[in-house]
Amino acid sequence: MKITRTVLTLFFITLLLSASAQTWIWFPGDYENWLGNQMNNRRTERGVTIPVQWKLDGHEPLMIFTKTVDLEEPEEIEVYAEGEFIITIGWRIKYQGIKNEPLKVVVPAGKNEIKIKVLNYAKVPALFVKGKTINSDDTWITSPLDSRYATKNMKHPYSPSGYFMNAGTGNLNDPNSLPSEFKLPTKPMKYVEAKQMEGGTLFDFGIETFGFVKFHQLSGTGKLTLQYGETAEEALDAEHCETFDIVDIPAGKSDYTMPRSNALRYIFVAAENAEYDDVSLLYEYAPVEYRASFKCNDEEVNKIWEVGRYTLQLTTREVFIDGIKRDRWAWSGDAYQSYLMNYYMFFDLETTKRTMYTLRGSEPVMVHLNNILDYSFYWFMGIYDYYQYTGDVAFLKQIYPKMESLMDFVLDRRNDRGLVEGLEGDWVYIDWFDDQVDITGEVSFEQIVFCKSLETMTLCSEILGIGSEAQKYDALAKDVRSKLSDFWNEEKQAFIFNRKDGVNSDQVTKHANMFAIFYDYVSTEQKEEIKKSVILNPNIPAISTPYMRFYELEAMCSLNEQEYVLSEIKDYWGGMLKLGATTFWEKYNPEHKGLEHYTMYGRPFGKSLCHAWGASPIYLLGKYFVGVKPTKPGYQEFEIRPVLGGLEWFESSIPTPNGDIKVYADKNKIKVKASEGEGSLIFTSKKQPKTDVGTIEQIGENEFLLKINGDGQEVSVEYRAL
Repeated sequence: MKITRTVLTLFFITLLLSASAQTWIWFPGDYENWLGNQMNNRRTERGVTIPVQWKLDGHEPLMIFTKTVDLEEPEEIEVYAEGEFIITIGWRIKYQGIKNEPLKVVVPAGKNEIKIKVLNYAKVPALFVKGKTINSDDTWITSPLDSRYATKNMKHPYSPSGYFMNAGTGNLNDPNSLPSEFKLPTKPMKYVEAKQMEGGTLFDFGIETFGFVKFHQLSGTGKLTLQYGETAEEALDAEHCETFDIVDIPAGKSDYTMPRSNALRYIFVAAENAEYDDVSLLYEYAPVEYRASFKCNDEEVNKIWEVGRYTLQLTTREVFIDGIKRDRWAWSGDAYQSYLMNYYMFFDLETTKRTMYTLRGSEPVMVHLNNILDYSFYWFMGIYDYYQYTGDVAFLKQIYPKMESLMDFVLDRRNDRGLVEGLEGDWVYIDWFDDQVDITGEVSFEQIVFCKSLETMTLCSEILGIGSEAQKYDALAKDVRSKLSDFWNEEKQAFIFNRKDGVNSDQVTKHANMFAIFYDYVSTEQKEEIKKSVILNPNIPAISTPYMRFYELEAMCSLNEQEYVLSEIKDYWGGMLKLGATTFWEKYNPEHKGLEHYTMYGRPFGKSLCHAWGASPIYLLGKYFVGVKPTKPGYQEFEIRPVLGGLEWFESSIPTPNGDIKVYADKNKIKVKASEGEGSLIFTSKKQPKTDVGTIEQIGENEFLLKINGDGQEVSVEYRAL
C-alpha cells in the first residue's frame, strides 16, 4: 500500500494533537455507572418516582491518580478536580486543593511520580490536568488503593482484585464543566396543533418526542395539571395516563420550564386560576451524528428505515434505554440490540461504553444484570461485538475484569450437569410470551446463550493474551455445547423448550431454535429442518415483540431468505406505520383493534410506543441486504454481500471507525466505495460479471468475489442478479 507524504503529515499532526490534549478522567466504570443511574432513576409513573428494580452500585469515594513523567525542564500544570484533592510529587512536595477550584503547580525537571488523591462521597472523583506535556488522559493509572501497599494483591494484569487501571475517559474536555454537570442538549420545538377542549387544551407536537415543557409568561395563583400522552387518548385520560405533572404557579409573571423531561406527542393542560401566553417544548436529545443512510425503490421500506432511525435516536440518551415513556431504564437485552443497530447508524461508541459499564455495575457481583439470567449473557456478547466493530482493544482490556468476575458468578450457580437454571431471585425472561410457558429447569435457550458467552470469554481472553483463561473457557464452552443435543427432538426436528429432572418437555418455541441457526450450532440440514418445522410452522406460537422478531428475521437472513424477511418487515413494521406510528413500539399484534393496541401490563396505556428494540430494520437492512460487516476488528478487513431480497435497487452508506462503506446495487450493477480497510465483495450472478477495477474470482456456483481496497476509489461491477 502506498503511503503519501500527506498521509504521513496528517498522522504526525494527529499524534501531536493527541499528545497535547487533555480530558476529564476517572476510575473506569465509576462515572459511567453514576451517570447511567441518573438516567435510570428519573422514571415516573403518575407522579411517583419509580427507581430501578435491581441492585444499584455506587462509586469509589477516594481515587488515586498516578502518572510518572521525565521532564527536561520544570513544567507548570493546572489541576482541576471534582472533589477535595491533594497532590504529591515524589516524596517531597505536597499541595492541598480546594474542591472544584483549580490549582497551579510546578513539576520539577527530572523523573517524578505525580500522585493526586481526590475525595468525593457524593459524586465521582474526577481529575483534569492541563500542562504543556503533562495532561490528563487514559495513560494515567487510577486506583482506590495506594500502590505502595497493594501491588502484592494483584493476580494478573486484568484481575478485579488488582484495581490498578488506566483511567476512564468520555470526551468531556472542558475543565470548567464538571462531569457531574453533564446534561444532554436541548432545542426549542413548537406544537403543530392546539385544540380547546372541555377543561383545558390539547397540544399536539405532531410526532413522538422527549423534552421539557415550557410555559411562556405564566402567571396566576392556582395550578396547572399536565397529562402526557403518546396518543391523544392517553393525554385525555386523567385516570389512566401513565405520566402527569401538577404545577403550583410561582409568584409573578415569567416563563416556566418543567424541571423533569418527559416522553410525549400530546399534552393536555388544565389551568386553574392560571394564565399563559403559549406552550413549547425544549426537545432533549443526544447529539449523535447520522452517519448511515439507506434508500431504495420501495417508499414504505424507506419510511421504516427513517422511523427506525428516529426511534433509536430518541432512546439514545446518556445510555441506551428501552423506551422513552417506560421504563426509561437501561436493560441489557434491549441495549444489546441498540449496540448492533448503532453500528449501522450512528457508530456512537461513548454511549455504547457508558451503557456497558452502567449495566455491569461494580464489584462484587451479587445478582444477574437487571436480575435477568439471559441479560447477563447478552452483556458478554455485546463486548465482543464492540471489539469486532471498533477494534478498541484498550476498552476490552479495561472491562475484562468485570467480564471475568461476572462469569465467575455465573459459573458458581450452575447445576450438577454444568448447565444454568433460574435460581431464587433470577428472572428467566427470554421474551414476553402470550401463552403460559414453564421456564423452570434447564431451558434450552439459556444453555445456548450461556454457551455463546463462554465462547465469547474464550475469544476475549485470547485477544488479551491470557492463554490459561482462554483454555478454561474453551473447555467449558465445549462441555455445554456437547449437551445441547440433549434438547434436540428428532421427531419434531427442533430443540424443545426445557428439561426437568432429566425429562424433556414436549413444548417447542422459536427462541432456542432461531439462535441455534445463526450461531451455527446445528448442521446445514438441521437449519433447513428448523426453518420448516419451527420458524415457518403456523402451529408454533408466533412472536409478537419486535425484540425477538429481530432474531427470528436474523435467522432467516442467515438462511438467505431476504425476500421473506423483506415481506415480514413491510407487514410487521409497516403495520405500525399504517396505524399512525411515528416511532416503533414495544409490542405489536396485528390482530388487535383500536385502543387495544396501547394496552400492556393490565394498563390501558402501559405499552411503550417508542421502544429501542422496535428499530431492528436498521440492523437487518444494513447487515443482510446492504451486506456490510467487519471480518477483522475495526474493519481492518470487511465483507460486502449485497442482496436485493425483492428490492429493485438500493443505495446505502454504512459507518466504519474512521470512514464509511458506500454500496449501490440493482439487478445489473453493483457499485462500492470504501474509505478504509481491505474488503471482499461477494455476490451471485447469472452471467460472468465484469469490473472496471481489479479481478473477479469465481468461488462457487454463480458466486463471485472481488477484492476491495479502502482507498476511496469507486468500484463498479456489471452482473445479472439471480
